[in-house]
Amino acid sequence: MNLRHLRCFIAVAEELHFGRAARRLHIEQSPLSRTIRQLEADLGVTLLDRSPRSVRLTLAGQVFLEDARRVLLAFEQAQTKARAAANHRNTLRIALSGDMGQARLSALLALCREEAPRVGIRLFEAPLAQLVSGLRNDLYDAGFALAAEVDSGVVATPVWRDPLVVALPARHPLLAFKEVPLEEVASYPLVLCDPQVCEGCSRQRERLFRTVNVQPTVAEYVSTHSLMLALVAAGYGVGFSSAAHLAGCHQADVVVRPLGDETASLTTYLLRPEGEVMEPLRQFIDRVERVGRPQGADQRLM
Repeated sequence: MNLRHLRCFIAVAEELHFGRAARRLHIEQSPLSRTIRQLEADLGVTLLDRSPRSVRLTLAGQVFLEDARRVLLAFEQAQTKARAAANHRNTLRIALSGDMGQARLSALLALCREEAPRVGIRLFEAPLAQLVSGLRNDLYDAGFALAAEVDSGVVATPVWRDPLVVALPARHPLLAFKEVPLEEVASYPLVLCDPQVCEGCSRQRERLFRTVNVQPTVAEYVSTHSLMLALVAAGYGVGFSSAAHLAGCHQADVVVRPLGDETASLTTYLLRPEGEVMEPLRQFIDRVERVGRPQGADQRLM
């Protein structure tokens, strides 16, 4: 007895007609009848009462039909799960915590499509705590975050360091500097990314200002860099972020200048579960490291 016997029996039991069951299975009626007789012989019971005008299930047939359906359903579910697991090897689940910078993310995805077109990439946006939890529970294969404070079982590796820059409205006094000192930046109200939106960025920013013993004044917290630049252009304050994050934004009458401290940068970390790194993920990490970082040169956003 095998799955073919079960499928044939279920079809006959549901149709109660050998001809209709044969058409449903796309086979001839004679081999279908032989298959049912073989099944009954293997079981040692009669499953169907046959007459020239009708087919009926015996009591044994009714009982066997219920179990046959469960067995076939269990097999189909197991088959689906096995295929899904096999396909999962060809898909990387990448979580993003905070803004990774549109230009770099686009470059990374384009490189992956070029070099590994058969490996799919699914992106998920998640807060830092959810990202770390997802890595530990096999919901994600890797993730990007602007923080390295993670739990045991997760590895955080610095992959990108971007120079920090300031976004200034046209004719702002700080435009007198080609490279703006951090102390001077802190003397003006700032427009910053919301700590609840980008927790890691906020942590790194706070550490930077502590190095010069300055507590900045915050004019506004924003959820996007586009809104940051709009407020800067309107004169609400000075924008403060990285070159990579501002590279994809466009706003008239806003000028970006680098900080005077060349070591002032924002670090992006790649997070992954501890343990062996499978080949698709290893190749993905290699591409991450090869993606060039945007430059923080003096430029007008238009």
